[in-house]
Amino acid sequence: MESVGTGVYADALQAGRCWRLSADIDGHARSTGPGLATQARRGRGLQLLGPVEGTRLRARLLEDGYRCWIEISDLLERAIPGQPSRPRPLGPSRISASLPDVLAFAERARQQTNHYLWGGTLGPDFDCSGFIQSAFASAGIWIPRDAYQQERFCQPVAVRPGVFALLRPGDLIFFGRPQRCSHVGLYLGGGRYLHSSGKDHGRDGLGIDQLSPESDHPVSCHYRSELRGAGRVMRSHDGTTLP
Repeated sequence: MESVGTGVYADALQAGRCWRLSADIDGHARSTGPGLATQARRGRGLQLLGPVEGTRLRARLLEDGYRCWIEISDLLERAIPGQPSRPRPLGPSRISASLPDVLAFAERARQQTNHYLWGGTLGPDFDCSGFIQSAFASAGIWIPRDAYQQERFCQPVAVRPGVFALLRPGDLIFFGRPQRCSHVGLYLGGGRYLHSSGKDHGRDGLGIDQLSPESDHPVSCHYRSELRGAGRVMRSHDGTTLP
């Protein structure tokens, strides 16, 4: 077999082969261009979907089923061939016990200098759903990558502006249009939620906003107007792709 790198062979780039990351890596939205879709931390697994298009190939991240394009050069420099794997399933009691760790990660992230980054998942710069996924992953809990997937994944919890008695710290708050969820925050308690928002309707990074109509801050007002609902993480992702 023809060698394409130290200990790496050409057939290892074939569709279906699995790799394990030895360093952080970017996942792109398309086969060409700069668009960042997500980021994956060292230790994560991926499966190649193929075919190669230019300098990138399609891959599926094993822990959450997320699909993106990976630079071949990044793969060869930052990953090694590995075995297929799936995340360990977790139930409600294990997840509930880990929520203090999720919230502690979120607060540490907020204390760092940060900016909103579309596709940002590793920090200190996050997008909204990348921040949420990373907070849960820090406690060993895998949930989907994107906000609309996270909404589908959670058990619904009733909420509306000013009415949030059923929420618990660690629940997720969803925002967007009637057609689709486009934003997510982490509930902290007392009507407050922490989220990463951009310059158009946010603070260009992580900040705390309020579900209560008593808050007249423009960011809180904007997102209250787009409140869709809330959800509770009751299970961990099984590594398959969500519809």
